[in-house]
Amino acid sequence: MREIQPAEVGTMPIVDVREQHEWDAGHAVDAIHIPLSEVVARLDEVPDGAAVICRSGARSGQVVAYLEQQGRDAANVAGGTLQWAAEGRPMVGTVL
Repeated sequence: MREIQPAEVGTMPIVDVREQHEWDAGHAVDAIHIPLSEVVARLDEVPDGAAVICRSGARSGQVVAYLEQQGRDAANVAGGTLQWAAEGRPMVGTVL
């Protein structure tokens, strides 16, 4: 599974796989919200080459592994939204 640091995301599309209440609390600017439980059903909405993010990197790692099994290019954002926010990356809201 490919893993990248928040600073390496650049122009990659970001897919946030956290639950609705986590998303509502704060998320990366321009991220696409597809909760973990909906990834399989909404696979066509996941852009190829996506940077997948969750709170700390565990759930997004599972999603990246699944996407790779489906022949998709994706990368797990190390440290998740917590690390993203800690590094001062662009956010809508704040992280709990």
